[in-house]
Parts: sequence; C-alpha cells; structure tokens
Amino acid sequence: MPSSPVTAGLARRATLRRSLSLVSDFRFEQSDPARFYGALARDTATLIDDLWTGATGTTLDGLTVLDVGGGPGYFADAFADAGARYVSVEPDASEMHAAGLDARGSVRGSGTALPVRSDSVDICLSSNVAEHVRHPWVMAEEMLRVTRPGGLVVLSYTMWWGPFGGHETGPWHVFGGERAARRYARVHGAEPKNRFGVSLFPIRASHGLRWAAETSGGELLAAFPRYHPRWAWWCVRVPGFRELAVSNLVVVLRAHTAADRGLGITPAR
Repeated sequence: MPSSPVTAGLARRATLRRSLSLVSDFRFEQSDPARFYGALARDTATLIDDLWTGATGTTLDGLTVLDVGGGPGYFADAFADAGARYVSVEPDASEMHAAGLDARGSVRGSGTALPVRSDSVDICLSSNVAEHVRHPWVMAEEMLRVTRPGGLVVLSYTMWWGPFGGHETGPWHVFGGERAARRYARVHGAEPKNRFGVSLFPIRASHGLRWAAETSGGELLAAFPRYHPRWAWWCVRVPGFRELAVSNLVVVLRAHTAADRGLGITPAR
C-alpha cells in the first residue's frame, strides 16, 4: 500500500527538492543538532498535518499530538505553530534535557508502557524511534491503545539494511552490527551513541508492514518512504528491494474502537 487518499497532500509536496534538502540536513545531526532537528521538526509537523487533512478534511488546530520518544523537544514549537497541543514521552531524562529546551510538555516514561490513558490523544506519532526499541511492536500497540477511535497513528522508522540503518556506525553495519560497533570504538576512541543490541536493533520494512496488516487495533491507511520523492514511492511494493531502497518507512493507521480491538475485527475496506 504505497499511497492512498490520506497521502494526497503529502504526495504533492514530496518533491525531489524536498528530498535533497532533508538529506542535506542530515550532515548537521552531530555538529549542529538544532539546525538538523529544527528542519526535521518543521517537515514532520507538515507531514502530520498533510496526513490528518487527507484522512479527515480538517487541520491540526486544537488536536492533541503525542510524540513517543520525543527526545529533547525539538518538535514542540513546530506542532504549536500548526495549532496542535504537543505532548512527548521520553524514557531517558538526560536525552529529555539534552538541548536545554523547555521540557514542560514532556513526560518521562517508556514507549512500551505509555503513561497515558487509553483513547486520549488524536494523533500518536513516533519518529525514528522504533529502531531503538527492543520490542517495537509492543510500542506500536501502545500507540494504538492511547489513540482515540478514528485518530491516527503514524510510525516512522529507519530500516536496518538501508544506508542509515547503522546510524553513526554505517555503512559497516551491513557486515554485522556488533562488528560495526567495535570498529567505531576502535576508530573514534569512544563507543557509538547507538549501540547495537542495546539501543539499536535490526528492524525491517517487512516487520512494520506485517504488524500493520495483522493488528486488531487499527486499519492500515498508507505506507510510504518518508524521504523519497513521490515518483519513488513504488519501492515499498517490492519485497527485498524495499529493505535497501526505502531507508525510512512511514506506516499510517486509523485507530479502531475499543470493541473492535477486543474482538479482533478489521473493518471492510
């Protein structure tokens, strides 16, 4: 399912120019994180706005957006500018305060056991977090649990076999995550921030697509490459090849009612 009506607005914006700009910003993730995450935050808020508008015909104004793994809060201003009430959940206190930003909209907690009541948010987002979670689909089910019926869950993650799958240890991760981590420590004299088997795991596109198709908690609306231009979205349709070519997969689901979740009912499409 590479595209659907929910992605219509995003498809118009998913140009080669946007893709090149986002990829260029990756250069500053370590040296100038405010620049990198600021650009990513603005693009993410617009992406979520596009998806919500495509699904409902309305804007984000007045909605509650929960960001699972929100880190130091770079996304807060971008969502506030879109009119949304932004709340983030972050398990690591040092990460939460890393940028010195106002963390009053953040809650410390685990993505696999969200400290949020069921059916309480309009949109639940996770951006580039699932690859850092040992049990990502437990987290994904928690995201569905806290999202009100008819709300959206947007799960975006970096795939292991793509060019950024090893994060700072890439591209050597393709020869083994542990080997790549040891090489990084040897070359740089320090452990990588993202340690294979501890805070970085080999997640695939097939894993997310299978979960989204099988969960009783929501209906799969769309799956597409986050950073690709629209004309390259076809990559998601090709098993195997998509693991190398997609890089970052976005999976969009509409949350079911509690009754549907309990009965395992999937509404007819």
